[in-house]
Amino acid sequence: MKNALFALMVGCAAMQSFAAPVASQTFTLDSKVLSETRRINVFVPSGHGGETGAPLPVLYMPDGGNAEDFPHVAETVQTLVAAGRMMPVLLVGIENTERRRDLTGPTTVANDRKIAIRVGGSAAFRQFIRTELMPHIRSHYRTTADSGIVGESLAGLFIVETLLAEPELFDRYVAISPSVWWNDEALVRAADARIKALPKKPTKIFLTSADEENIVPGTARLAASLRAHAPASVSWTYQPMPTERHDTIYRASEALALETVYGTGKAPGAAP
Repeated sequence: MKNALFALMVGCAAMQSFAAPVASQTFTLDSKVLSETRRINVFVPSGHGGETGAPLPVLYMPDGGNAEDFPHVAETVQTLVAAGRMMPVLLVGIENTERRRDLTGPTTVANDRKIAIRVGGSAAFRQFIRTELMPHIRSHYRTTADSGIVGESLAGLFIVETLLAEPELFDRYVAISPSVWWNDEALVRAADARIKALPKKPTKIFLTSADEENIVPGTARLAASLRAHAPASVSWTYQPMPTERHDTIYRASEALALETVYGTGKAPGAAP
């Protein structure tokens, strides 16, 4: 658990060093579900045409503040889109207020509850996304019905939980070093039955892990469950990166992850 707490602190500290992308928009949304105001950042790849362009798939991301992971993910999206290696997406970053509350489910493990005053709010956070944020995005931007979600560490845990608990919510799931140690790996232990029950709709999943003794075993078991039980309509990739650390894995893997789930099939280095 010491390693888990250290990884969480390192990840949060690392997120403070990024500059905001130039071509982004910010708005606030008063949430009745969460009883607070949430700040949302939106990025449209340059060259798309903005409001006059074709409708875009939407990629949501927790840890989506301008002092968090939003800037470097936006930069990677722009780079891949400009190279023709990824379809354009509308990137929607959700800035944190109480990160460890929103991104964790309930737990019976006493040490888990030590990471914050409040934990276990993932169901409410998911309700906020489903009933308040998604309708707002659909009503204010030109979007398709295609939606995805990307995140690392506790955000990765939230993404895995969403895949297993409410798989219809997104079409594409990117969970980078998900903190599946939470609640004594309860999500992993329940994965076989939930993966067997995944809806038979086209779904893409990308999983990765770094050199993390508390994350690698559970993520590998989750991948084994996908291998054994995922419906044929579910396309999944598990790409371990054992030379990376918890504080480097997001940047190291995001291009591969996004190209895997949103790729155009164009080879790296090919002319646009």
